[in-house]
Amino acid sequence: MTGRTGQCLICGRTFAVSKLHKAGTLRPHLFEMIAEEVKTCSADSLICDEDLARFRRRYVEALLEEERGEITELDARVLDSFEKGTLTVQAGAPAAIDQAETFGERVADRVAAFGGSWTFILSFLAVLVLWMALNVVGLSADPFDPYPFILLNLVLSSLAALQAPVIMMSQRRQEDKDRLRSENDYMVNLRAELEIRQLHEKIDHQMAKQWERLAELQQIQIELLEKR
Repeated sequence: MTGRTGQCLICGRTFAVSKLHKAGTLRPHLFEMIAEEVKTCSADSLICDEDLARFRRRYVEALLEEERGEITELDARVLDSFEKGTLTVQAGAPAAIDQAETFGERVADRVAAFGGSWTFILSFLAVLVLWMALNVVGLSADPFDPYPFILLNLVLSSLAALQAPVIMMSQRRQEDKDRLRSENDYMVNLRAELEIRQLHEKIDHQMAKQWERLAELQQIQIELLEKR
């Protein structure tokens, strides 16, 4: 290292000191992975941010494969964001489905919302009672659908036949939204797990270093006392 710049051991390029990391300060397992690939790696070797992020991703991939057996597409997306230091989930992703909906999908949502409300139930009961009253009680001099209400049965069958697929369309869109939210929750939880695990390893590494320094200081003090 000369001045305020240094050379990366992996790629050989020159960077500012702020963009380089000493291999000896890395977590032991990560240092072992780098040393296994680059035989000349030592505790004083310097590694740039880009190469360090690449090795961190490979380290995390190895952990996930060991624990889960395989890397899914969602895991790969989390690892990409983990390596690049970007957000795991883009804001407004579930809202994108609402913005891209067609006119038919909007109608399906409104029909499903109205069909599952008390307003529809009470209105439908009122129509049935009025229909029967007009044709049975004699409110109409010439009943247009006398008992057994064949026309009413046809109307109800047609309504059920049309309402069912419309509601299914709305439910399918809701399932897509729920699936996207579930995927986002999974990726956020996985990213948080990886970040927390990384913090634990860093803390453990720092604690081990501090204990080594304390033991060294204590040994020096003992040697000074023995000389007196």
